[in-house]
Amino acid sequence: MPSTVIVGGQWGDEGKGKIVDLLAESSDLVCRYNGGPNAGHTIVAGGETFKLRHLPSGIIRGKECVIGAGCVVDPGVLVEELDDLERRGLATELVRLSGNAHVIMPWHLAIDQGTERRLGKLKIGTTRRGIGPTYADKAARLGIRVQDLLDPKILRQKIEVAAAEKNVWLERVYGAEPIDLQEVAERYEGYARRLRPYIADTSLLVDQALRQGRAVLFEGAHATLLDLDHGTYPFVTSSSTLAGGAAAGIGIGPTRIDAVLGVAKAYVTRVGEGPFPTEIEGDDQARLRELGGEYGTVTGRDRRCGWLDLVALRYAVRLNGMTALALTKLDVLSAFDELPVCTRYLLPDGSETAEFPAHQSDFHHCRPVYEVLPGWREPLDGLEQPDDLPGAARRYVEFVEHELDVEVTLIGTGADRERVLVRGASALA
Repeated sequence: MPSTVIVGGQWGDEGKGKIVDLLAESSDLVCRYNGGPNAGHTIVAGGETFKLRHLPSGIIRGKECVIGAGCVVDPGVLVEELDDLERRGLATELVRLSGNAHVIMPWHLAIDQGTERRLGKLKIGTTRRGIGPTYADKAARLGIRVQDLLDPKILRQKIEVAAAEKNVWLERVYGAEPIDLQEVAERYEGYARRLRPYIADTSLLVDQALRQGRAVLFEGAHATLLDLDHGTYPFVTSSSTLAGGAAAGIGIGPTRIDAVLGVAKAYVTRVGEGPFPTEIEGDDQARLRELGGEYGTVTGRDRRCGWLDLVALRYAVRLNGMTALALTKLDVLSAFDELPVCTRYLLPDGSETAEFPAHQSDFHHCRPVYEVLPGWREPLDGLEQPDDLPGAARRYVEFVEHELDVEVTLIGTGADRERVLVRGASALA
């Protein structure tokens, strides 16, 4: 397909980076349309591990990469990431950075951290990377944009105006140290000099690529259940994570999207606070975390682990209009004799539903209703074809397809980029 959105179907960390890396091989452009350095993608290739925070995963394949207007950019993190890739022998001259993306400033990090401290037990569990405050300033029309880095005079002026106001908040509301205006201005001018060559009209660039029939991948950060409007609010991120957000985040019409590939783990994880109906109790959670390496790419935090939740995943299929599904980390489940899969929720009024609750209070108090499937107790890392899967593993995949009415076209069976089984010719078309 010339235009495909890759979107997470759970609370993030589904392995989107690996799937984008796989599909990027036959793509021309890879575009990230939302989020900031609070979302990381881990790719294992050629014996090396790459942990990307800003850059789309296609950079590892040497593809032209776009950071869209829907993203928020920490210049220090981006410069560090570019420098690291160049030290490792990867070219970065094909990175394109939207001038309309907003810039994360030091006061955004300070306010994010201060807010979480003040909330105490009611904290959301953010990564404290300044994402929410940056999007808040964007909505309030007070933000500094990437294009402001092009003009040192404008950049200095905007920093002075913003810092004067934010320092009042930091000192009087959060009891934090004020930002040193001179230091910030000099540091960000240094970042600006490094990043100016990458700034481009990315909306026009992507539109032209699509008109030329080039293959374009749209890479979402975070995932469906963290969407600002449709996720498990308030335990969400601050941008549109859905496939529909790709159009606005890059700057193309929604009719330009041809396919939506959802990515979901064969189980579920989430980071931070918030309700989690299928969260595993007892030793099996620690066991699953260790087997799956479930630690945050950006923060290193332990990920909470749960059994596969098909009610939530069905919701994700609907919201994104998924045309296919990639099911990752199936190999991790090989260690279990039985595999509970949530097919319905038991609501507080005693009724059961296969659909995601529309109201927050119902979701916060629902309980999972499981169907228990048999495990397979065989390693999957040496398999070459889907038909090589153990019978119980095949039935697990088929059960997911039947419940969601969406074809599973890719199956992850290991950490390396090669450990993906392809089902159906359309998966890599």
